[in-house]
Amino acid sequence: MREYFLRRLLLIIPTLLGVTLLVFAITRVVPGGPVERAIMEAQMGAGGEGNRGDIGRGSISQEQLAALKAYYGFDKPILEAYVSWLGKVVRGDLGMSYRFNEPVGRIIAERLPVSLFYGAITLVLIYGICVPLGIMKAMKHRTVFDNATSVLVFIGYAVPGYALGAILVVFLAARLEWFPMGGFVSSGFADLSVWGKVVDLAHHAVLPLLCYLIGSFAFVTLLMKNHLMDSLAADFVRTAVAKGVSFRSAVLRHALRNSLIPIATHFGQNLSILVTGSFLIEFIFDINGMGLLGLSSIFDRDYPTVMGVLVVSSFVLLIGNIISDILVALIDPRVRFK
Repeated sequence: MREYFLRRLLLIIPTLLGVTLLVFAITRVVPGGPVERAIMEAQMGAGGEGNRGDIGRGSISQEQLAALKAYYGFDKPILEAYVSWLGKVVRGDLGMSYRFNEPVGRIIAERLPVSLFYGAITLVLIYGICVPLGIMKAMKHRTVFDNATSVLVFIGYAVPGYALGAILVVFLAARLEWFPMGGFVSSGFADLSVWGKVVDLAHHAVLPLLCYLIGSFAFVTLLMKNHLMDSLAADFVRTAVAKGVSFRSAVLRHALRNSLIPIATHFGQNLSILVTGSFLIEFIFDINGMGLLGLSSIFDRDYPTVMGVLVVSSFVLLIGNIISDILVALIDPRVRFK
């Protein structure tokens, strides 16, 4: 098993190379890149009437065009430019942001704690509430408790997090003014006491956390219940009950462990929430996290930042998949990775 996970760790390198090379190539061929934007801004500033294909007769000369391409790194072939970028990444340099004119690593380091805050709380609440709730729903199948909670779960499954966020902002924040319109903390956060900072942070986090929770909450709850129901219908559980084992003990001691395997498998994907967050939710609540950073970077064609966010999020997702395999091996003793 140790050799298996060692191979999985080593496979992270070629996987990251493949993902980053593909996205890097796309950024070089997609229209509306930073060079084209700079040309249009210069032409608009000079009052030029030239279009993108009329560079020579516009406000940008061929020498200036070559300088722009060299500045943005578009003067080299794709593979050569990728190798140059990769060499910097290996040394810990993710490049300079076109939009912020700052190192991409510093920008990510500033935004990452925000996403970690929401991601960590979301994971704890999802697995701390959904797993016990799914167990209770399976044990009380077709009871009033199961039917009542199913209504809430299916509503949460049907409503996207970003749609709920828009509704909450309009009614609870804008009209009723119970919560802030957005942001991670208030403008005077630094001047507050310790308890005041905790209250302010919690006040800003309530609505975004509800939106983060709603989709995964319903999915994990139903996943836990359905697989536990399948385990309860298995022969080994019925045999245990027939031998005198109580239903509660049969669930907790025999059926539960098998039912946790799909939860462990799905854990690696949810782990990416720690870093990437949800760019739509962060956009709605104006939260400067990794999701909003990635979205705004795509819109602004800030390719160094796009690649930096891609490297971090892809690495976390690959590590999460390995953690899922480890959890599956710990839960199911029949699993032996070779």
